[in-house]
Amino acid sequence: MSDGALTVVDGIQLRAVDLSLPESEISLTGAQILDLADSKASSSLYGLPLPENLKASALSRIGTEDVVAFRRKEFSTEEASEKLRDYVNAIADELKDDPLVVSVLDGHTLKLFLEDEDDFAMLAENLFTDLDTEDTGKISKNEIRNALVNMGAEMGVPPFSEFPQLNDILRKQGAEGEEELGQAQFAQLLQAVVQELAEALARKHVVFIQNIKIINGSELRKLLADEKELNSIGEKILQEKQSARDGLGNLEIIRSFLERNAKELGLPVPEANEVVVLLYDDIFAAIKEKDDAKLEKNEVGKLTKEILEKFAEQLQSNPVYHDLGY
Repeated sequence: MSDGALTVVDGIQLRAVDLSLPESEISLTGAQILDLADSKASSSLYGLPLPENLKASALSRIGTEDVVAFRRKEFSTEEASEKLRDYVNAIADELKDDPLVVSVLDGHTLKLFLEDEDDFAMLAENLFTDLDTEDTGKISKNEIRNALVNMGAEMGVPPFSEFPQLNDILRKQGAEGEEELGQAQFAQLLQAVVQELAEALARKHVVFIQNIKIINGSELRKLLADEKELNSIGEKILQEKQSARDGLGNLEIIRSFLERNAKELGLPVPEANEVVVLLYDDIFAAIKEKDDAKLEKNEVGKLTKEILEKFAEQLQSNPVYHDLGY
């Protein structure tokens, strides 16, 4: 896989996992079942360790609330096989509802830069210029570390927290200390560091979860199936309508409520990016507004539900990527 690109892990990779049990086992404990499931799931997801919250949600989905008791309990091979299947399927279902976004770095992008002398020279020049904040034409050796940070996963460089071996590479190549370098010396040292990093990543890929949430309408669909919660939302919007200043239309009031409560409702946050704002504009433009000043509660709820259904439909076909660091 070409690194730098984002990969969506939505559970589909787990649907074809081999869930056979070790033939030598007569019975298995819950702990063995969970360890086996985690290992099989991780192997099919680029070797990515499963996040603890994902595992906890999957266990809750199959009705396993007392994890300690489950891990201690012994199961026959038939029971263990069923528990293994249910747990892995639950992980897949969780990922379908709330996908992970990961980067898989294998050195490919770095090698492309290294193979093209002009591209690498331009990259080194731009990095040097950005780091030479005082415009002296000189920067210290330890700025190579910041150069790698600036390149980032988009250019195939893993975060130091995900690949501590970067520190060893910098040390080995002498990219530490306060000794000053000109642009040509900087480019030469950077090339040596990047070359060794590319080789290291080719030997052992780095996979890590990006701080990005995919909003695909799954939470909205759960909300739409909860009549009690929908009625509660309708009541809150009606209260806002009754206290709103004159001249505000129903759609303005509903939109304001949805935007302020977007995260809780499973909607994308409008402030995230311009694409989200356009999504709101398109959906509200497609709804025929009812300007009856005496709009009843059930009518408010019906109109709100219609709007949320359109959001769910759009997000299912065109998910929104929200950077949680925004």
